[in-house]
Formats: sequence, C-alpha cells, structure tokens
Amino acid sequence: MSVAYVTGASSGIGRGAAVRLAEDGYRVVLLGRSQERLADAAAECGPDAYYAAFDATSAEAVDRELPSLLEQYGAPDVVVHAAGQTVVGALDQLTPQQWHQQMDVNLTSIYLLNRHLWPAQVAAGGGSVVLIASTASFAAFPQDAAYVASKGAVLALTKAMALDGAPAGIRVNAVCPGFILTPNLQGYFDAQDDPAAASGGAAAAAPLGRMGTPADVAGAIAFLASPASSFVTGTSLLVDGGLMARVPG
Repeated sequence: MSVAYVTGASSGIGRGAAVRLAEDGYRVVLLGRSQERLADAAAECGPDAYYAAFDATSAEAVDRELPSLLEQYGAPDVVVHAAGQTVVGALDQLTPQQWHQQMDVNLTSIYLLNRHLWPAQVAAGGGSVVLIASTASFAAFPQDAAYVASKGAVLALTKAMALDGAPAGIRVNAVCPGFILTPNLQGYFDAQDDPAAASGGAAAAAPLGRMGTPADVAGAIAFLASPASSFVTGTSLLVDGGLMARVPG
C-alpha cells in the first residue's frame, strides 16, 4: 500500500487532503499538534491511518518523532506540507515573536520535516511532494505581511525543491488556494474590523461566487500526487474559483 504523510492534518486543508488520499487508497500518516483532533481526522481516514501529535516547528520534536515513523510506516510515496497559520498585521505592527511564529509554521516546518522525509523518498526511488502555497504567493493582502511573505517563499521553495528532486524521481508542486473556508481563514476574518463583511467579501470575490472547501483543494492535491501528473513538477496550481483571473473593478 502506498504511503502518504500529511502535515497540518488535524483540520482544514490538511485534513481534507488526508481524507481524500485515504479514499484514493493511500495509507495516511497524519501529522499535527492536536492529538484529539488528529485522532478524529484519522478515524475518518479509515483503519489503516495513523497519527502522531508533535510540534513540526521544533527541530527537537521532529528529530525525535520522524525516524520512528519512517521505520514503522515506511518511506512516503506522497508528502503534503499543509501545516499553516495566519498572523495578521502590517509589517511594522508585528512583534518579532509573531514574525518568527508565522515563518516557523508556514516555512520552517517544511525544512525540518524535509530533512527526514526527503532522504527516505530518494532511497525509495522517488515520489510526489505537494506544498500548500496561496493566492497570496502572487498578490498581497493588506494587514497580512508575514503571511504573504511566507507564502511567496513557499512558492519559490517549490521550484528549488523540484530542481533538486528531479534527478531522484521526486516531483514537487504547489497548490495555491484562494479563499477556502477553514478555521485558519475564519481566524483571519475574526481579526478584521467587520468579520461579517470580510467573510461576505471573500465569498463574492471569486467569479464562481463562493468560497472554496478543503475538499476542493484536496482534489488538486490528489491529482498532483497521482501518476496522472507524472510530467508535472516545479509548478503551481491555483484553486481559487477564478479569483486571480479577474481584473479588480
């Protein structure tokens, strides 16, 4: 049975990806911070799923947990880096702690986990890696400087990893969601002066006339994980309901 490791799998896009990959026949290893929420998500993924709760921004925790997971469940055929967070604020308003928190969750966690997962994929002959970038990788939002910076970096990192992975048979791509109704996005709305207006504006922004769901993004992840995308690497796939196609009016 093929194996998929999914970070940020306790909720939102990560959970949606884990469920979809399980439906597609993968044995899913769900990674995240909340043991209770991971257990609930793993139950939705079926009896072959496994979960491990630890802080993916901690080098000590990652170095402690990943070797035993790889020994027990094997090298990943697919890795989905879906751990993410939004820290709201203009650059001058952010504390150093907030800045580093944003970068640690959205970017450094990829590096720390990759130190273990990547060599395992190389030794196994290749696989697929999917990073979760954003429409914010291409265009900025006000009061969202650290998030925008982190997601721009994720898109650049996708290209660098794709070049490094190609000789080893590892394909690396990014999915770039628009407004996807997740707890993370809801937190962003709640931080605005008028949360209801922010939510309504997001729903109306896409030409398709709604916000997306984790299942919408999971479909794109499943494609990039599958042999159907065997000649696709180093690129990004927008899942935004047409948001980036429209000139603001």
